Amino acid sequence: MWAELLPVGRSAATGGYRRHAWNSADAEGRAWFEQQARSRGLACESDRNGNQWAWHGDPAAGNAVVTGSHLDSVPDGGAYDGPLGVISAFAAYDELRARGAEFTRPLAIVNFADEEGARFGVACVGSRLATGVLDRDAAYALRDADGVRLPDAMERAGHDPALIGADPERLGRIGAFVELHVEQGRFLTEGRPVGVASAIWPHGRWRFDFHGEANHAGTTLLADRRDPMLTYATTVLAARKKARLAGALATFGKVAVEPNGTNAIASLVRGWLDSRAPDERTLRQLVEAVEQSAVERGGRDGVRVELTRESYTPVVDFDGPLRDRLAKLLDAPVLPTGAGHDAGILAAAVPTAMLFVRNPSGVSHSPAEHAERADCHAGVTALADVLEDLACRPS
Repeated sequence: MWAELLPVGRSAATGGYRRHAWNSADAEGRAWFEQQARSRGLACESDRNGNQWAWHGDPAAGNAVVTGSHLDSVPDGGAYDGPLGVISAFAAYDELRARGAEFTRPLAIVNFADEEGARFGVACVGSRLATGVLDRDAAYALRDADGVRLPDAMERAGHDPALIGADPERLGRIGAFVELHVEQGRFLTEGRPVGVASAIWPHGRWRFDFHGEANHAGTTLLADRRDPMLTYATTVLAARKKARLAGALATFGKVAVEPNGTNAIASLVRGWLDSRAPDERTLRQLVEAVEQSAVERGGRDGVRVELTRESYTPVVDFDGPLRDRLAKLLDAPVLPTGAGHDAGILAAAVPTAMLFVRNPSGVSHSPAEHAERADCHAGVTALADVLEDLACRPS
C-alpha cells in the first residue's frame, strides 16, 4: 500500500507532496482509497462533504468504531502526515482478519477531505463541515490563490457542492473515533514507539494586511516611504519573541506581496500567522500582543494594519475514559500535541482518541518527515489491538 501511494502527488523537484483539496493528485488518492476498500470487500462511499468511508458491517446499526486520517498534504509536505493513519487503518483491518477477530460493532475507515487547508486556507474542512463548525455559506465563500471557489472545485472533481453541510445523522452512527498519526514532535524519541494523545493545544490562523504605498525603489527617499514590508518584517520578529516569552508558538509561514516587483515598494503585504499555545488565554494574549506590535510599528512606518481571524480551534481534551483505556491497553505514554487534526474537530461530537507513531527527527510538514518501518509496524499492531478491544468485544 505504501509503495502504491508514495508517488501520488509527489514533486520530482522537491520530493514533497502537493496533494491539495480537489486537485488531480487528490483525485488519485481518493481513487486509491476506493480501490483499497473494494479489494477488501468493504462498502465505500463519499458523504455529503466529500469525506470517504469504507464500511465493515451495517452503518445504520450505529455505535460504530471509526479509524483513519487524511491523504491531502501541505505544500511540499511529507509522506507520513495523514497517509500513515489511512494506510495503518487498512493494515490493522487486515491484521484483525488474520487474527480471526469477530466484529461486534460496525467498523469504518475514513479519509477526511481537505484536512490541511493548503488550497482554501481553512484546515479540516471535511470534518468541520460534518460537525457544523464550518457552515455552508462560509464554505462557499472560500477561494484558492487563483480565485477558484471551493464549491466550483468540488463540482469539477465530480462532487455535488449543493450537498455540503452539517451531517448529524452520520456522526450519530459513530461510537468512537481513533486516529493514528505520525508524531509531529520528539516526545517519543526514547521508550515506546507509540503514544496516546491527551489534548490538542488551542490554535488558529490570522491574516495580517499591511497597507502601505507603492512607489519607485530607486527614486523614493527612505524618509518618504510608506513601506509595508518593514512593518511586516518587524511583526514577524515580534511574534517570535513574544511566543518564546509566553511558552507558545507563532509562525509566519505564508506571505503575499503586491505589486510584487523587484524595483517597486510594496503597496500591500499580507502575512498569515499560525499561532498555538498551551491554553486559550495565553493564545489570545499572544495574538493581541503581536497585533499591538504591528499597529505600533505601522504607525511609525505610515502603514495601516488590519487583522482577520481566518480559523480558530479551542483546546481539545480527548475523551478521558477512552484515552485512559487505550493508554492502559497499550502501556503507552500520554502526551499533548500542538498540531490540529480531524480528531480534534470530531472530539466535540463523538468520543475521540489519537495514537502517535514515533518520529525520530521530529520534522513534519517537510519532505524530511520520517518514521522507521519497525515503528510503523508497531503502530499498526497497536491500532489493531485498539480496534479489537473496541469493536470485537462487548464494550
